[in-house]
Amino acid sequence: MKIAFFLDQSFPPDSRVENEAYSLVRAGHQVDLFSLNFKELKPKEEEINGIRVHRIDASDFLYRLSALAYDLPIFHWLLHSKIKAFIEKVKPEALHVHDMLIAKAVMDINDRFFQLPLTLDLHENRPEILQFYPHLQRFPGKYMINIERWRSAQTSLIQRADHVVLVTPEAIDDAMAASGRERSSFTAVANTIEPEIYFNYPLDDRITENLKGYFNIVYVGDTGIRRGLDTAIAAMKKVLKVVPNAQLVVVGKSTQDEQLRQMVSSKGLEENVLFEGWQDVSLFPSYIESASVCISPLHRNKHHDTTFANKIFQYMAGTKPLIVSDCPSQENVVKEVGCGLVFKAKDAEDLANCILKIYHNPEEAKQMGEAGKHAVIEKYNWNETSKGLLELYD
Repeated sequence: MKIAFFLDQSFPPDSRVENEAYSLVRAGHQVDLFSLNFKELKPKEEEINGIRVHRIDASDFLYRLSALAYDLPIFHWLLHSKIKAFIEKVKPEALHVHDMLIAKAVMDINDRFFQLPLTLDLHENRPEILQFYPHLQRFPGKYMINIERWRSAQTSLIQRADHVVLVTPEAIDDAMAASGRERSSFTAVANTIEPEIYFNYPLDDRITENLKGYFNIVYVGDTGIRRGLDTAIAAMKKVLKVVPNAQLVVVGKSTQDEQLRQMVSSKGLEENVLFEGWQDVSLFPSYIESASVCISPLHRNKHHDTTFANKIFQYMAGTKPLIVSDCPSQENVVKEVGCGLVFKAKDAEDLANCILKIYHNPEEAKQMGEAGKHAVIEKYNWNETSKGLLELYD
């Protein structure tokens, strides 16, 4: 089939989009990707891993409007002509829209002109995490963006799509309750690793040498406060009393990094917390290789409770023990596999105790890491979790 993917940001990077498209291409389908390009100097068209990428130039004004996508209709209106021109150009047989941001615009154009089968692929529960975004905590976003309006829009999109792809069974249960749709309308596709891509990333000697000789507690991914790095920083005081060479290695960035740095400074932890900034996913294995333990200390909320952070599978692929907060989806995987420990979300004391347990029990930690790697090879890898996606298009 000829399938048109739609993404509301520049590509790459987006591991989920790349993994899904790569799997479909490998299965014999053709994938053309509509990618909004905001000021990035990249080719207008490019083929990446067999994916035909079409970068659509978008203005800074459109980017700013995206924050109000379901509060002001102008965002979708400005996309209509771009979407229509793209569909006419690539002549797909099916549409696949990633996340809700541009979904309404695609659906409106499809309903009006094309009537092609359309799959909505929600990487996250945007309305539930939107309320934790910094710009919603202050003027003017606090008064302009209506969370209930976004929740209603997401439910409407789920009802309009021919099929809906979500990350976990827990997310499907939540969407069924909100939309009234049958389970047959949904497919779960977890954010696991694509072995043929992930395991081929070479280790970077510069990174592994810089981190050698420390008890490294590694975190990779978005560093927003809701991800729990505040808890990890607070746990370091207790850890350092027992493990003087411990250091928290933070690989990622967000607009809240300054708050995290201030927290580190107020606790006198500047020498024990490394902010590596955002790094390409190809470097994640090098940081994970250097880890003594890897963490996913997410705060509890409706979104985190019903989705996976793909970092947990990257950690498992690196044969490292995990420590995760008690968000049900990630807790269930860690307990099922036996690849780590679970602590109570936002409880720095509990997190510190788990870190020290890993430190004091290196043989048990090694067994946890091996159990995680085995689970990735056997079950939690893209070849397995993408089967539902491939069956949908078959």
